[in-house]
Formats: sequence, C-alpha cells, structure tokens
Amino acid sequence: MLREGFAAIRRELKVPTDFPEAALDEASGAADSRTAGRADLTDLPFVTIDPPGSRDLDQAMHIERLGSGYRVRYAIADVAAFVLPGGALDGAAKERTLTVYCPDQRVPLHPTVLSEGTASLLPGQDRPAVVWDLRLGADGEVEEATVARNVVRSREQLDYPTQQARLDAGTAGEVLDSWSRWGPFAAGSSANAEASPSPGPSRRWWTSRVADGTWSSAPRCPCRTTTHRSR
Repeated sequence: MLREGFAAIRRELKVPTDFPEAALDEASGAADSRTAGRADLTDLPFVTIDPPGSRDLDQAMHIERLGSGYRVRYAIADVAAFVLPGGALDGAAKERTLTVYCPDQRVPLHPTVLSEGTASLLPGQDRPAVVWDLRLGADGEVEEATVARNVVRSREQLDYPTQQARLDAGTAGEVLDSWSRWGPFAAGSSANAEASPSPGPSRRWWTSRVADGTWSSAPRCPCRTTTHRSR
C-alpha cells in the first residue's frame, strides 16, 4: 500500500520516472574519457565519502598541510562533460532539474549509467571534475580560492560510519584528525561551544544528517529533492 501511495504522489506531481529512449542512448554512448584539455590531478589521492553502498559519487576531497594551514581540493563530478548541449539527454535533465528522493526510491537527474557509472567518481577511475582549490589559514578561514576543470582519480571510497569510527579511535590520520579540531568544528570555539561542550560531538563533522536521513525531517511531502551542484 505504501509503495502504491508513493507512486500515486509521483504521478500527481508529474515526477518523470522514466527517461526517453533517445536520452538513454546518448547516456550509454557517452565516452568514458572526456578529459582533453584539462589539467591532470590524478597524482593527488582524492577520496570520496558517502553513505555505505553509494554508487553515485559526485564529490571527492584532498587535504594537505600548507604551512600552519591547509590546502583543500574539493572536486565535483563534471557530468556536463558527458551531456551534448541541446541533445535528448540535456532536454531530459532540464525537464527534471533535480534528483528526487522518496522513501521507496530515488528518481535521478541523469541516467544511472552516467551518475553511477562513467561520470561517478569511483575509485581507480580517471574522471572529469570541477575542482575548487582552497588555501586555508590555521583558523580555517579561506585565504585564496580558485576553480578549474581538471581530471581526478579517487583512491578510496569512504563512508560516514567508518570514518567516524576512525576519528573516534584516533586512526583517521594526522590531517583529517587535526582538521576536525579547528575552526567551527573545534570544541570550545565561539561557533560550537554551546552546542558541543565536549570534544566528542564536536568532531562529528563527517557525520552529517544526510547519513541517517534526518536532514529533511520535516518535508512538506514524502519525497525530498536535491539539485546537483555541478550542473
């Protein structure tokens, strides 16, 4: 009964659950490599972090020490590199505009052959990405920022529970462990002191509400939506 009800809501709201054949053909025919003319950052050990079992990996990160501060590279999967402007796939994405999350299923913005395959930042695969290069001071404030289209290669697919356990056990590594201690994440900081009086909760910057699904605890309807920031 619940599944039938969710399906009825999607029909009522005219949520397009199926892609046109032409859009699926374009997605299936998209080349694995769309990296020409991009700077190569595949030597950097990017990692992804998502809920366990995720396949649509659209964000990756690399952090390194830079003097007393940090250099953070934040990569977003460049799905646009696989979409022909004005084509059937482009039209289908514009009709949808976003991914719709329902209790029983997810209605994706792009066909899964792209979002979970050739465009996903899966480990060990060269992928086109839009990369923000951020230079941070010791207090976590951004001192310099640039953005460019690059090629990245994720080294490892992390998940929230595992990384939280590593942080709690002190085995996350020097950079990630120390990063959880400064700025708004640090216990005793002005932004976090009242909400997190002890070191434990303040270090849970890995574990967002997305991990347990409570970030949209009061939606107006049983389905929730999110846009893909790189589109």
